[in-house]
Amino acid sequence: MAGILAWFWNERFWLPHNVTWADLKNTEEATFPQAEDLYLAFPLAFGIFMIRLVFERFVARPCALGLKIQANGPQKAQPNAILEKVFTAITKHPDEKRLEGLSKQLDWDVRTIQRWFRHRRNQEKPSTLTRFCESMWRFTFYLYIFTYGVRFLKKTPWLWNTRECWYNYPYQPLTVDLHYYYIVELSFYLSLLFSQFTDIRRKDFLIMFVHHLATISLITFSYVNNMARVGTLVMCLHDAADILMEAAKMANYAKCQRLCNLIFVMFAMVFISSRLGVYPIWILNTTLFESWEIVGPYPSWWVFNMLLFLLLVLHSFWSYLIVRIACRAISKGKAGKWNPLHVSKDDRSDIESSSDEEDLPPPAQKLHNSATNGTNGTNGYLSGPPCREDH
Repeated sequence: MAGILAWFWNERFWLPHNVTWADLKNTEEATFPQAEDLYLAFPLAFGIFMIRLVFERFVARPCALGLKIQANGPQKAQPNAILEKVFTAITKHPDEKRLEGLSKQLDWDVRTIQRWFRHRRNQEKPSTLTRFCESMWRFTFYLYIFTYGVRFLKKTPWLWNTRECWYNYPYQPLTVDLHYYYIVELSFYLSLLFSQFTDIRRKDFLIMFVHHLATISLITFSYVNNMARVGTLVMCLHDAADILMEAAKMANYAKCQRLCNLIFVMFAMVFISSRLGVYPIWILNTTLFESWEIVGPYPSWWVFNMLLFLLLVLHSFWSYLIVRIACRAISKGKAGKWNPLHVSKDDRSDIESSSDEEDLPPPAQKLHNSATNGTNGTNGYLSGPPCREDH
């Protein structure tokens, strides 16, 4: 174990040339980031998760009920022992052959059995009230940490001149405010990583899992090798758009159509401009070129920048989805009011997605609906009220 730890904490990987861990030990004159500081994030992550439960129960839930958001979930499937056994023990998505066998066994038509399985799958989905509470919690945290980050950064020299991130590196002392900012952000993303397995299951589960891992790795990397200054810029920049995303989702759940549309447009503009504009021009410019000029590359420097590029790839993917959603919403809005967060199942991502399945009408009814709405009936986008919630 000692050999593994010595290999993992190899100074030639983590630190610039001619710098050792002994040089970064805390003294009476200065305090530097220490790897063991990050252990505090684990109990704090559990504490944040518990705060979330209390917040959702005693703050978010009353707000949702005040907005007349219903607690009832999707329509329940009628009890049937045979279908329930197939659903729980064999498959939640029976194929055509199994459907025909069940149809003969129960003397039900195939369409009724398909509807039963859809209702049973949707029965496990959370209610609109649960979704609202989750979004309100995230909105509140992002708003708090973004406000804290702005207040902290506006007093720092590296916000106004990113070259300050690298002057006298890595001998940059750790302040109490910077340490708090890092530990709280890391704890929150750890809590998100764990709660992702208990929260609403989304289509982009794997992508969000990779995103959380990349974020946690970036926070850990930048703290351990004292790239904390540029790390604070990355964290604050990312929190800005997340506030608007959760606000748009809350407006959608509350069926505030115009407010939802307005916030979504603001979110799209902030997200794309900050993560495809400011992020590469401001952040990647300093981590790649300014740091190369002032400090020079070393092994963990390459890993750090690779993680930053991984985030850029994820930003590009989500920006594509946002633009796609907006374009489809606008084009289909010609036939009526549009809601950018009520999108086709193919487009749903973290913006508003839970892999929900709609109880689709029979083909003849679908054809009638598409003719009535003046659309091609693709995914039933305009069927029903413009701000209705997913089944």
